[in-house]
Amino acid sequence: MPLPAPDVPASQRLALDCRTLLDHRLGKGVCGCCGALRPRYKRLVDNIFPEDPEDGLVKANMEKLTFYALSAPEKLDRIGAYLSERLSRDVARHRYGYVCIAMEALDQLLMACHCQSINLFVESFLKMVRKLLESDKPSLQILGTNSFVKFANIEEDTPSYHRSYDFFVSRFSEMCHSSYEDPDIRTKIRMAGIKGLQGVVRKTVNDELQANIWDPQHMDKIVPSLLFNLQSGERTESRSPSPLQASEKEKESPVELTERCFRELLGRAAYGNIKNAVTPVLMHLDNHSLWEGKTFAVRCFKIIMYSIQSQHSHLVIQQLLGHLDANSKNSATVRAGIVEVLLEAAAIAASGSVGPTVLEVFNTLLRQLRLSVDYELTGSYDGSTNIGTKIIKAHEERQLQEAVIRTIGSFANTLPTYQRSEVMLFIMGKIPVPGIHPALPSSGSGPEGTRMIQVMLLKSLVQVTAGFQNTNMLTALPTSFLEPLLSFSLTEDPEIRLLVLQILLSLIDRHDNTPKFSDISIISDISVLKLKVDKCSRQDNLFMKKHGQQLYRHIYLGCKEQSSGRQHYESLFALLGLLSVELANEEVVVDLIRLALALQDLALSTDEAMPVFNRCAVHALAAAYLNLICQLTTVPAFCQHIHEVIEVRQKESPYLLPEDVFIDNPKLLSSLEKVEGDVLFLQSKITEVLGGSGYNTDRLATPYVPQYTDEDRLSKRKSIGETISLQVEVESRNSPEKEERTPAEEITFETLKNAIVDSVGMEEQERERRRQVVEKFQKAPFEEIAAHCGARATLLQSKLNQIFEITIRPPPSPSGTISSGYGQSQSRSVPIYEMKFPDLCVY
Repeated sequence: MPLPAPDVPASQRLALDCRTLLDHRLGKGVCGCCGALRPRYKRLVDNIFPEDPEDGLVKANMEKLTFYALSAPEKLDRIGAYLSERLSRDVARHRYGYVCIAMEALDQLLMACHCQSINLFVESFLKMVRKLLESDKPSLQILGTNSFVKFANIEEDTPSYHRSYDFFVSRFSEMCHSSYEDPDIRTKIRMAGIKGLQGVVRKTVNDELQANIWDPQHMDKIVPSLLFNLQSGERTESRSPSPLQASEKEKESPVELTERCFRELLGRAAYGNIKNAVTPVLMHLDNHSLWEGKTFAVRCFKIIMYSIQSQHSHLVIQQLLGHLDANSKNSATVRAGIVEVLLEAAAIAASGSVGPTVLEVFNTLLRQLRLSVDYELTGSYDGSTNIGTKIIKAHEERQLQEAVIRTIGSFANTLPTYQRSEVMLFIMGKIPVPGIHPALPSSGSGPEGTRMIQVMLLKSLVQVTAGFQNTNMLTALPTSFLEPLLSFSLTEDPEIRLLVLQILLSLIDRHDNTPKFSDISIISDISVLKLKVDKCSRQDNLFMKKHGQQLYRHIYLGCKEQSSGRQHYESLFALLGLLSVELANEEVVVDLIRLALALQDLALSTDEAMPVFNRCAVHALAAAYLNLICQLTTVPAFCQHIHEVIEVRQKESPYLLPEDVFIDNPKLLSSLEKVEGDVLFLQSKITEVLGGSGYNTDRLATPYVPQYTDEDRLSKRKSIGETISLQVEVESRNSPEKEERTPAEEITFETLKNAIVDSVGMEEQERERRRQVVEKFQKAPFEEIAAHCGARATLLQSKLNQIFEITIRPPPSPSGTISSGYGQSQSRSVPIYEMKFPDLCVY
């Protein structure tokens, strides 16, 4: 009701009352007579509506209304309220033509008016949009959504403290899941819902005064709605009748719109909002069993990884790892799907994928590897076989294990060299070693579980070391890594030995020479291999001085293994070749030639029960390597001798050459007894020709004999007897059983000369003594070993008593000593005041 006007004449007051009564009567005939009595803003609003709604908005009158609103911005809220009132009435009366005109007018006013009073107008606008979205008519829902999207693109000058978008989030999410019968209309409704969600995000994501759109209550509606349309679009595209038709509808497809909206949402996510945005994705994939298909899950996380800021990539990786842990007892296909997603995500994120917790990432993956092996062996997730327990399929667990190993390699490839070295040591520390590290935590795994874990972790190391580039071998292969690695090369399992060789090849190869040694063959001119050879650095020389003998020994013992096959010998040849081109100096070349000749002697030895194939393979390996090293040394006489022996073998004994041994079905002799004469490489001849070129003839003339060290404690040769023997051997060397001491010998030039000359003989004697000690403790009865250990314990106690007596005995007194009853001098304690001190000590 208008305010009373006491000074207005009665006739005018009656007109005002009539105007108030007829404010809501829209008929032109009724309002025409009272038009002059209505407020100007109402008259301007009424004039934009034509008599026939099909004629559309009256543009001239709309321009007048816009000019009035710009001139008098304080009237905007009244204009908005009046338009809202008309629109509500038209919706109720199903006059949809006027509804469209009203919304068009609102849109134009909204776009034209940017002032501080816009907030009051927006409230009326949002009220009308909400009214349209609540309608059952798809056309009105789409109309309201389009208006909201236009509004969302407007940057407001002043913030709003009281505006809420909760209804719009819920309604637009509901529209994204529309199940309208008509497929075309259903698609339009879903696209409108996606656009609406996009508008809500744009309007609220950067406005700190708005309700946080990143709250779980909102993200749990927005993200699943987008993923639902992304997934539905995939199914629709898979049923597309023709590529031409698909390309024509591509612009109208919800899939592109959904992906663009999803990318925009993720691109706006700050550090603290990544978790809230990714968690609904994980839940959606869980609830709809989409991990097993892998394709959709991989696509979702590709979108995520490419959309978020690169410095936040590790947060997504951490959430995936946590989700993998949470699904530890789920089916192997689900876990494999998560691991595949991790693999793709790590490849995209590159250096930012691991983040600050490097080892935790690998620890989680290795834990999943152990669990998978445990599940495969026990057959259930809880270690029991009760009825109702979910049965595990072994082949699915194997696929999961391979996926985890590939993922470990993918993560490792993103790391810098120093971190990759840490990961290598970390994985090596996880490999169970009998007697040192425990096997699997599960009691039902047993030795087979330990072996499987060893194989899986070594395969992981193969992936980590693939493509590893280093400049310093001392840091790339530290003692803490090399010694346990080489110990696995002594096991009986051929698969484990082969994996160890692959790891060594990856770490030693710095110039991609490994593929050039993939096949063992006699090459007349190695220049065709195009080997990349660099001068050996000082660090490389130090590495070979420190670890060279270990490597030679393991190559020798690897050739000696009866279970070694073609792949083992090919890997050993590649290892010898890499040592020759990557780490060889003059001393190393001499040792490698001695090693090759020792391998020939090994194949000739009758003491070793080696099969015929292994003997021929070792002969062929030695021939191929000597052919390689003689061309690398470029000593003509050396090359001539090697080529002469090879030519004789080609004529008389082709089964001693790699071309006849390392083939699918080698034709070998039933026994290999007499191999002598010109088919053998002569150490004396090689020493002679290399000595003329400046090589160390004394070292060349000394046959190579591998040194058996304590390293065997990790190998198959480890036994209880050997354990005790090694301890006894060390202690016997330092045991004070022989109390007699020889008088000090005068050291002269002749003494030093004799020591150097006799060093070789002393090594042989020492080796023989150690062999006898080991044999004694392997074959001696238990009572004898126990008695020996008891005697040692008694001797140790007596020596400790002597040490304690010396330690506890009081120091000599200045007052002198007294003689004991046994003729020994015994210290006598004298009070301090009776002691006689020299004059120089008193002041």
